[in-house]
Amino acid sequence: MKQIEVQIMGQGYVLGCPEGGEARLEQAVSKVDEAMCKIRDAGKIKARDRIAVLAALNLAFDLADRPAASASGAASAGTPAQLQQLVQRLDQVLAGDNKLL
Repeated sequence: MKQIEVQIMGQGYVLGCPEGGEARLEQAVSKVDEAMCKIRDAGKIKARDRIAVLAALNLAFDLADRPAASASGAASAGTPAQLQQLVQRLDQVLAGDNKLL
């Protein structure tokens, strides 16, 4: 597993990434960073952990709203397993943040 350093809301994180998954990880990091910065910039919430939870919920809600399956028979986006993986990834990223409650 490859280690990649990323920035989310100005905070550096080192994440594990399977070989060949760098582009997907960067896209995910970009979406999470964008979602968290949008919440932070709204000015109502300051705590990083609360911002992360709201961003995760917003992203999970968006994922669950996607169409169930394509004509090609692709698996549906937003399955419970995919949502659980998203929550686990967020937990891993935030585990090293000393600012959590």
